Amino acid sequence: MAVSTGRLLCVEPKGPRGTASPRTAAVWSVLRAELERAARPLTVLDVGGGTGGFAVPLATMGHRVTVIDASPDALAALTRRAAEAGVADRVRAMQGDGDALADLVPPESADLVLCHSLLEIVDEPATVVKALAASLRPGGAASAVVANRVAAVLARAVSGHLDVATALLTDSDGQAGARDTLRRRFDLDSATRLLTAGGLVVEQTHGVRVVADLLPGAVLEGQSEALLAFELATSSLSPYREMATQLHLFARRPAG
Repeated sequence: MAVSTGRLLCVEPKGPRGTASPRTAAVWSVLRAELERAARPLTVLDVGGGTGGFAVPLATMGHRVTVIDASPDALAALTRRAAEAGVADRVRAMQGDGDALADLVPPESADLVLCHSLLEIVDEPATVVKALAASLRPGGAASAVVANRVAAVLARAVSGHLDVATALLTDSDGQAGARDTLRRRFDLDSATRLLTAGGLVVEQTHGVRVVADLLPGAVLEGQSEALLAFELATSSLSPYREMATQLHLFARRPAG
């Protein structure tokens, strides 16, 4: 679906069958509303944006996006992807760690900041959130996606890994031991507190991939549109939101 907003064309990214992807639909639904509200080209900062899954579509819509990522390989792929999409002039790749964000980005330089799947792995998430807030102009918005402890516990438990589920349940950071690839997981309350303490006001919360990760491919065959509708219908409803694989928090730096 395309919606004209002045100079911009807001196009939601498509899945393999030509429909919006159920795995990211909840996030894009919120972002699209913010872009339509602004109705002008925005300066976007995508911290940990990797190969440009969000950055390139945003640039295609007419926005200017700076992607900060620690991986040179990911940034190389981002650059190729932007060139292939014809938006190389609107995408900037910058190598750097999320923990060093305050030293990489001028204060009050962004209208929209994305921080997806990053706060789980940085050294000091509170410091990163404060830097995110500082990089926003007053009234600017932040989109944060974090791993959900509740979903991780349930997934391990139902697959029979009760020892890992117990570790995730009882560990103060929601980590499953030394081999865990994530340093921490969040629930809705802890993620909200983190963003609030960093100077942001949380306006919306959604679940991302409420059931998309639970259903086998054979069950989903021919049902992508039904899955998309279900994900969007449950993403903001409790208790389904709280059981999603990830949590999406949309927050704003106060205008005054």
